[in-house]
Amino acid sequence: MQRQSNINHINSISQLVRLLGLPAPSHPLIALVDYNKVSIDMFPKGQKVSLDFYKISFKPKFMGQIKYGQGYYDFEEGGLAFLKPKQIVFPPENLESYEGIALYFHSDFIRNYPLGSTISQYGFFSYDVSEALFLSAKEKEIIANLFTTIATELDNNIDGFSQDVLVSQLELLLNYSNRFYNRQFITRKAVNHDIVTSLDNLLSNYFEEEKSLKNGLPSVKYISTALQLSQRYLSDMLSSLTGLNTQQYIQNTIIEKAKERLATTNLSVSEIAYELGFEHSQSFNKLFKTKTNVSPLEFRQSFN
Repeated sequence: MQRQSNINHINSISQLVRLLGLPAPSHPLIALVDYNKVSIDMFPKGQKVSLDFYKISFKPKFMGQIKYGQGYYDFEEGGLAFLKPKQIVFPPENLESYEGIALYFHSDFIRNYPLGSTISQYGFFSYDVSEALFLSAKEKEIIANLFTTIATELDNNIDGFSQDVLVSQLELLLNYSNRFYNRQFITRKAVNHDIVTSLDNLLSNYFEEEKSLKNGLPSVKYISTALQLSQRYLSDMLSSLTGLNTQQYIQNTIIEKAKERLATTNLSVSEIAYELGFEHSQSFNKLFKTKTNVSPLEFRQSFN
């Protein structure tokens, strides 16, 4: 209970703008905040923050590093960061990092639209803040124009079309973000290649050190924690580079390890399954056949 008391829980957008000293939003479920124009003394230093709504932060000019918790958000030309409801974040150590614009919207705002069902597909809402989207100058211009359009619409008098227009603009913003993240995975290949190499070494060591005997199969959570990446970011990055999500990548590695043991040892299929971390050899047989179209015994026989 004491730990929870150190969390500044904000349950509505109206509460947020009131804490920021701003007038009530024109729509209670969506607001755009320019942090260059408000005081952010609302967040006591060291206190965690939890929001009951989505947040998209756009920093068009800031250059340098901002520390959030144990990670860093490194802006170059500018960037976007995303938060989903209930995520608990540490406020940055320096208040200057609040510069920029933030779009806040509640899930109820999009609930009766297709976006209400598809927003979970935008994986970047599950990324850590340190895995922000870095924007090129041209991308930054596109995002800035979208934020301006949204701001203009919010400044207009609310009418029967306002929500339709705002939701469509929000969806466009998310689709551009998807495109730019995909570009980031490609253009940052050197960094991502190092991550994949670290992943391969991690999996190799996991089996060589026989951690599978004690802990079972390597999990996505174990891998992402060891690599200091969010599960969704790692999975999306691997999908972009290899066509496989993290779970599939792990499974492929397990199958290669199994093939090696089937080809070079006299261990039974059950013994190999146990060594690799399977609780039941049937599960191993099923995965092996799914991945290779043959059973482990058939593979061993064809190899011999």
